[in-house]
Amino acid sequence: MSAEATNPATPGPVVPAAPRRRSRPRIDLRRLGRAALLGPASRGRLPDAIGHVVEAHRAHHPDADLEPLHRAYVLAESSHRGQMRKSGEPYITHPLAVTLILAELGAETTTLTASLLHDTVEDTEVTLDQVGEQFGAEVRYIVDGVTKLEKVDYGAAAEPETFRKMLVATGNDVRVMSIKLADRLHNMRTLGVMRPEKQERIAKVTRDVLIPLAERLGVQALKTELEDLVFAILHPEEYEHTRELIVDNASRADDPLAEFSEAMRVILRDADIQAEVLIRPRHFVSVHRVGRKRGRLRGSDFGRLLVLVNEDADCYAVLGELHTCMTPVVSEFKDFIAVPKFNLYQSLHTAVARDDGQVVEVLIRTHQMHKAAEAGVIALGNPYVGPAEDQAREAAPADEERVDPTRPGWLSRLLDWQEAAPDPDTFWSTLREDLAQDREITVFRPDGGALGLPDGATCVDAAYAQYGEDAHACIGARVNGRLATLSTVLRDGDTVQLLMGQDPASEPSREWLEHAHTPAARIAIQRWLAAHPASAEREESAETVEAATARPTAEAPEPAPDSPAPRPGAAITVVDRPDATVRLAGCCTPVPADDVTGFSVRGGVVTVHRAECSAVARMADAGRAEVDVRWGDTSGCRVTLVAESFGRPHLLADLTEAMAVEGAEIVSATVEPPSQQRVRHTYTVQLPDAGHLPTLIRAMRNVPGVYDVSRAQHHVTA
Repeated sequence: MSAEATNPATPGPVVPAAPRRRSRPRIDLRRLGRAALLGPASRGRLPDAIGHVVEAHRAHHPDADLEPLHRAYVLAESSHRGQMRKSGEPYITHPLAVTLILAELGAETTTLTASLLHDTVEDTEVTLDQVGEQFGAEVRYIVDGVTKLEKVDYGAAAEPETFRKMLVATGNDVRVMSIKLADRLHNMRTLGVMRPEKQERIAKVTRDVLIPLAERLGVQALKTELEDLVFAILHPEEYEHTRELIVDNASRADDPLAEFSEAMRVILRDADIQAEVLIRPRHFVSVHRVGRKRGRLRGSDFGRLLVLVNEDADCYAVLGELHTCMTPVVSEFKDFIAVPKFNLYQSLHTAVARDDGQVVEVLIRTHQMHKAAEAGVIALGNPYVGPAEDQAREAAPADEERVDPTRPGWLSRLLDWQEAAPDPDTFWSTLREDLAQDREITVFRPDGGALGLPDGATCVDAAYAQYGEDAHACIGARVNGRLATLSTVLRDGDTVQLLMGQDPASEPSREWLEHAHTPAARIAIQRWLAAHPASAEREESAETVEAATARPTAEAPEPAPDSPAPRPGAAITVVDRPDATVRLAGCCTPVPADDVTGFSVRGGVVTVHRAECSAVARMADAGRAEVDVRWGDTSGCRVTLVAESFGRPHLLADLTEAMAVEGAEIVSATVEPPSQQRVRHTYTVQLPDAGHLPTLIRAMRNVPGVYDVSRAQHHVTA
């Protein structure tokens, strides 16, 4: 892991301390290192070197068994004895510092034990089996996960593979990532002795991957300090300017935040609401962002107010009082209690103003919400055992598959697609794209199941999330009961029914990549296209696209051999070429009164599409010139309809009878095999008048058991 020593000449970000830490003196890691060299204290007494860790741990877990920490420290100190950091400090100061970070965030004893030992297997003679024998399979598993991450760390060429391994280890135990984040934080704090180019490279990886991971795990305390440290390295001039702004504001005689907080205390006290009002100074990056957004900063822009209460209902009571007695900024209100963020975060956000124009942002949450907001998954304790099992539990074998109940949906998705990524570069790019998503939505399947997707996901993403590579056969979707294209962007709470084709040789379209936002969807589509280059090339050909739209399919069958020969295009006139051969496109089956356009294809044939047909855009992009066409005087038309129904006796007879009553002549019909009690019927019918089409569709929908009838739209790719 090669944690580096600090350079006293390198300024570090000033991170506001949590209220609990203000009374605690600053920890002198150099002094702790010297104490570590003395070894363990007298029998039965914890070594002084980990006294600060014990103090922080007991603040969160007063009844914790400290004996494993004692033994872990003794093993780590004796194993690392003689190893020094580049600054000359004993190496043991690094695992001590990492463990202290986690202890202050409320990590449970197993995590702290593994943290003290996280470098022993990599950097000393201690083996993984020895760790397992002395501390159990759980600690062994975590130490092994962290060790695997570090074997290729910091190598520019190895970064993709490094973080692929990180995700695999993290997916089986989020505590592996907790230790990794704390380890990176301490190394970033002590990065000053490295060469500038190496500092910059490590800072960029931290910015691109570890900070978003900290955000997604909900560990805001680590995320904000990492942001400031990266800011200081990558943007030193802007960092220095921001630091000067913070220093200048601290020297002001008046403090709007203090005035706001006192006014709020009076309001809540008069309302008999027990609440704690705290000033939360913004960290460097936050001040910088606010400055870029608002321009000149006012005193109230350098911090926010945090109101802590005991119960969820008290949060809304506080909100009501503040909005009643002060002037609310309505556009700033957000309710993350009713709709929590994907990373466990819950809070009410609002803002209030006073007469001089000063506006202050207010966060309202319970004490438990605040703990989760600061420490995220670290605050959840041991995810594998209940409280009563902490002292006596049966550890699973180290190689047994682990299921982490704290693992959020986004992490499960990353683990699913990282195995399918064809190469490290694809993995790396899709990882960064996925981490850039800052909000998750939930959509529901008709069977009551749910899919977790990133904000902005489409029906394409939902298809691959539900069916994996079988989604290649998806032909459309219904969103909230209405037919929708695969490009439809989903919203939180939508119900999505994906319509799957029956052809096992179905293939995805290259256009789907434009609408795929999840790594799972993009990787699956790209992998299929790479494995079928001939199909991909055919799709890019305008001629093949046009031929595909015209060829018969199960949804638009050819007329029966003994049926009258169709006269496609009889009702269409080509403006400049009245004698041209016209063909109505089978993909959208235009009928009189539809808005249509034409394209000239091989043999001088003009194919006619509905204006909203997805093939129109493809033909135009391929450079095909549009041909001006219009409906002639013929009112009769041929159209293909798709009816979807629940299976029941005599349904086919009732449906065809309803069509005959409306004067529809059935040219051809197919009925697909029932699937999950649902039946799909496809009818090509001849109508004497296109104006009868809405009446026909309505009559078919009125047949008991039929839940939808629509015009055929083949090769749905958008």
